[in-house]
Amino acid sequence: MLDRRIFREIDSVTILLMVLISTVGIIFVYSAIYFQASQFVWRQIIWLMVSLLALLVAIMIDYKFLISISIPLYILMNIILLGLLFFGKLVANTRSWIVVGPFQAQPSEVTKIAVILVLARIFADYREDRLSFKGFVISSLVVGLPVTLTALQPDLGTALTYLPILFGVYILAGMQKKYILIIIIAVLVTGFIGWNYALKDYQKKRIETLLTPNQDPRGAGYQLRQSKIAIGSGGLTGKGYHKGTQSQLRFLPARHTDFIMAVIAEELGFLGLLAVFIIYFLLIYRFFSTVWVSADRAGVYLAFMVTMMIACQFLINVMMLVGLFPITGIPVPFLSYGGSSLMANFLAAGLVINVRMRRFRYV
Repeated sequence: MLDRRIFREIDSVTILLMVLISTVGIIFVYSAIYFQASQFVWRQIIWLMVSLLALLVAIMIDYKFLISISIPLYILMNIILLGLLFFGKLVANTRSWIVVGPFQAQPSEVTKIAVILVLARIFADYREDRLSFKGFVISSLVVGLPVTLTALQPDLGTALTYLPILFGVYILAGMQKKYILIIIIAVLVTGFIGWNYALKDYQKKRIETLLTPNQDPRGAGYQLRQSKIAIGSGGLTGKGYHKGTQSQLRFLPARHTDFIMAVIAEELGFLGLLAVFIIYFLLIYRFFSTVWVSADRAGVYLAFMVTMMIACQFLINVMMLVGLFPITGIPVPFLSYGGSSLMANFLAAGLVINVRMRRFRYV
């Protein structure tokens, strides 16, 4: 449990940055869907309170203990993901959700925490100079199982958000060039099989739209086109809060989730979007700084994997908005509407804060 002597080491700056981003998200969720904003805004506020409580629990418990129970937690979460394929509530054509009354929970988001903890446990005592073949295979399988179960729901967007965690392990463990070749071959084989046997027509259209964005402006390219219009029309200072035409007139789809950044760009302009970017860069910098001050190898892996996950998810969403990445339903961490994503990100950040708090304890 939380030692009173390290209570003063809680990283209040990081917590304030996360709450600030989440508050900005709630404000623009309200603007994006004002005609039905009440239920969404109050749900997100409740989820923010729950996430703060989850963060408190995450920092109270020593990360060494969390790592020690990671394997049963990992097994439990994958059993839940498997069960969703048969018993999950069908929402937006995916079986990704557990529905309880008005609230929905997405276990695949929380599963990422279990994956991070298991990988930290595996590599806590790793002493090889380079990533061994055994380490390469084990880490790939640990991530590959929930990725496969999530993709089968099918939720390719969430499945993709696991991959930065794996790449974080590869980087820290010192991946050899021959494994890069294996990854390239695996990606090509998976891509071929996926394109011909797994991807649905609308998913193929999204990839085709990335290569030829003007091919179907009223169909597969509609979301990207409306996103670019929203961002471009915002100009330097924006049209004003609650005055964005693309969002207020409902031209921009998924404006409170995947395209919340486009709403901010339209209503606050380049300067407003820049302010949001600066907050994110400060947050990611705080996460990265924990990697350097961690007292042990497990802490380094925890902090780096969480940072990779959040930073890459943010980057991918920004690339989606301007047509540099296929639209895959990846929300902006802390900012987009979505309770499961919000809580998972707060829990992940809690692991980083946990490591920073105890940086002197294991020296």
